[in-house]
Amino acid sequence: MTGPSTTAAAPAPTAPLQWYPGEHPAAFAPQEILGAAAVIREPVHLVAAPTGAIGLAVGGATAPPAPGRQGLPLLGTLPPLYPEWLGDRSFGEAHGVRFPYVAGEMAGGIATVAMVSAMARAGMLGFFGAAGLHPERVEQATAELAAELAGRPNWGVNLIHSPGDPALEDRIAGIALRHRVPAVSASAFMSLTPAVIRIAAHGLRRGPQGRVLRGTRLFAKVSRPEVAGPFMTPAPGPLLRALVDRGQLTEAEAELAARVPVAEDVTVEADSGGHTDNRPLAVLLPAMLALRDELTAAHGYDRGIRVGAAGGLGTPAAVAGAFALGAAYVLTGSVNQATREAGLSDDAKDMLARADMADVTMAPAADMFELGVRLQVLRRGTLFAARAGRLYELYRDHESWEDIPPRQRDRVEQDILKAPFAEIWAETRRFWQDRDPAQVQRAERDPRHRLALAFRWYLGMSSRWAVSGHTERRADYQIWCGPAMGAFNRWAAGSFLADPARRDVVQIALNLLEGAAVITRAHQLRGHGVAVPATAFAFRPRRLA
Repeated sequence: MTGPSTTAAAPAPTAPLQWYPGEHPAAFAPQEILGAAAVIREPVHLVAAPTGAIGLAVGGATAPPAPGRQGLPLLGTLPPLYPEWLGDRSFGEAHGVRFPYVAGEMAGGIATVAMVSAMARAGMLGFFGAAGLHPERVEQATAELAAELAGRPNWGVNLIHSPGDPALEDRIAGIALRHRVPAVSASAFMSLTPAVIRIAAHGLRRGPQGRVLRGTRLFAKVSRPEVAGPFMTPAPGPLLRALVDRGQLTEAEAELAARVPVAEDVTVEADSGGHTDNRPLAVLLPAMLALRDELTAAHGYDRGIRVGAAGGLGTPAAVAGAFALGAAYVLTGSVNQATREAGLSDDAKDMLARADMADVTMAPAADMFELGVRLQVLRRGTLFAARAGRLYELYRDHESWEDIPPRQRDRVEQDILKAPFAEIWAETRRFWQDRDPAQVQRAERDPRHRLALAFRWYLGMSSRWAVSGHTERRADYQIWCGPAMGAFNRWAAGSFLADPARRDVVQIALNLLEGAAVITRAHQLRGHGVAVPATAFAFRPRRLA
């Protein structure tokens, strides 16, 4: 006699589901697949034809086989895909945005109050381009945004590294904190400074469940792992102690700052306009994600660091690629400069709208001229890069203006400065006397520093001429621009976005995201065996709500 069996009976096999058509039949022909693949906001079913081909079906119903009903074998179903879902969901939760999209902080006020406001109202995030502006103008713009966007968490201002003027960094940080700016983007930093740590740590507190909450959310824009690392780790003790001693942080804030990363949003900047190392995003972003994972595990953070992508994002395919690489959000810059909201002259916008992918080059940076740092600018239609490069060579090779051979001095005055050096120095001296008198004192002791400041006059004015549309100096326009601009122009050709007068920062963002979602869907389908036509990976600009 045997006891009851301890082995459960195997469940009866379930009959495979069938798809039954509704209003539309299944799509197997290339043109039919193309139309079904573009329907991203509805579930799409993968079905099998009697021949074995895999097709697409939208709508209809799925159910077990039933006598008398003609259906197709259901292989699987892809859920709806929305542009809002392309990035990290925590990005939207942290910043109060609908879309994982940021309009970057184009310097000199090119990223205007109007641009930041438009982005915020569209459910995205924008940063005011404070770099290179007088602190009074930064304060005015910040106050305007704080009033206009009161209660909204999805806007911010830029804090750019000023190695020669740490007091300016601290003053901009003070403006941001005084006006309770929700987010600050730190860019071009080579190391952590007191101003950055002050913003990151100010307002830190414990939430109801014990989690550390931030007063200001700091974004760090980086292009090298060795620069990214310090932003992904807790703030250094000596910097925190110095800020406490100065009365700029409390003991409680400093204690919490030692437990969280300096920045929870790190923007990886690849080949971009402005300050850039020209690295390919496909190489740089995976390395930064690996570094993020390593440091998160090492420090035991209770929430992750979001890593976003910037640089080269001028088409839907590029945006889709960034998200496919693992970006939590995307940030655009160059493509926003030729929009109606951008603080750039119509003359310069027209030049940008004619640019192709190779119409960019590297030139010395005004803010880090003496260090030899370079940035990417428009080459087509302007001689700025060549002329600025010549000034840097003369600075590098000579100890003073007087040390430069007379013939070369004459060419600089006639072709580049278009004024006597003494006149340029007098204007430069007045500027620095008001901005930072210590620079004037140093220049009067050090002829080489005087030479650098005078040459920086040209680099600084060249961007202002582009902003104001000083057409007499068009050949000297400095327009920050990466190859994304040329890619965007090619994509927008023949569409309503081809004309700069019709380019709207929100429409560009919506089209890039919508197109990225359509292309992502096409990749999903191809990965599941559907013979997706090549044209499914193209998306033409259209007016979107």
